[in-house]
Amino acid sequence: MSTAKEGTQASEEKKTRSLKNVKHIILVLSGKGGVGKSTVATNLAMKFAVRGREVGLLDVDIHGPDIPMMLGIQDMRLGGDGTKIDPVIVPPNLKVISMGFLLSNRDTPVIWRGPLKMKAIEQFLFDVDWGQLDFLIVDLPPGTGDEALSIAQMVPESDGAIIITTPQDVALLDSRKAVNFVRTLKLPVIGIVENMSGLKCPECGHDIQLFKTGGGEKAAKEMGVPFLGRIPIDPEIVDTGDDGVPVVLRNPKGLGSVALESIMTRIEEIIEKKGD
Repeated sequence: MSTAKEGTQASEEKKTRSLKNVKHIILVLSGKGGVGKSTVATNLAMKFAVRGREVGLLDVDIHGPDIPMMLGIQDMRLGGDGTKIDPVIVPPNLKVISMGFLLSNRDTPVIWRGPLKMKAIEQFLFDVDWGQLDFLIVDLPPGTGDEALSIAQMVPESDGAIIITTPQDVALLDSRKAVNFVRTLKLPVIGIVENMSGLKCPECGHDIQLFKTGGGEKAAKEMGVPFLGRIPIDPEIVDTGDDGVPVVLRNPKGLGSVALESIMTRIEEIIEKKGD
């Protein structure tokens, strides 16, 4: 009969084996909903993949798994051999796991208490055949609740977190809390991204500050964390998200895509510097 200690050791060994071939784990979170966190995570993951990296995208938003729709794979289902779960593959080389693949109907709500959610997250992390990955990007639900806490504790070796915010004061207040949440868990803050930062008028080219601009950069400076860049309000980002084709694929030269590429480059620089 195995002891509790032996069971714990076996569990830890399983976790180590599952992610041993993943070079970098990046958490994407926000202090509040509605700031475009999943859109940014999806496009960054796809941009890494287009650049030739082996990438995994883990959608941990159990109650609102939007990433399958953003990638046009909402009707896909997970497979496996009974011991490992096979992720859904999106060309060119993006592996995706989401609660959305397990729902019989896309309108079905997930009505689970904490323990069930934690078990699902653990399986998504450690029972999936992730294979060799350069990056595993984890899209967390908004806020600093159970899911974010569990992921942070399950993968303390992650490279850190990216905080997504919008420029207005209410969002910035919550983003500051998210930074402190990550610091409390003793994880690195990779930086802050300011999303929905200004709109360029399609008729005259004039910049319109719908939600202000510069707030994310100011918060990053005050909190002593890197500012990764700003993404403008781009109707094309909205359309491509609804169509299931990330904007970085649909229009690599568009305003949103160029901003996302700059942010991706900045993330790589920070991670590489940290590893030196």
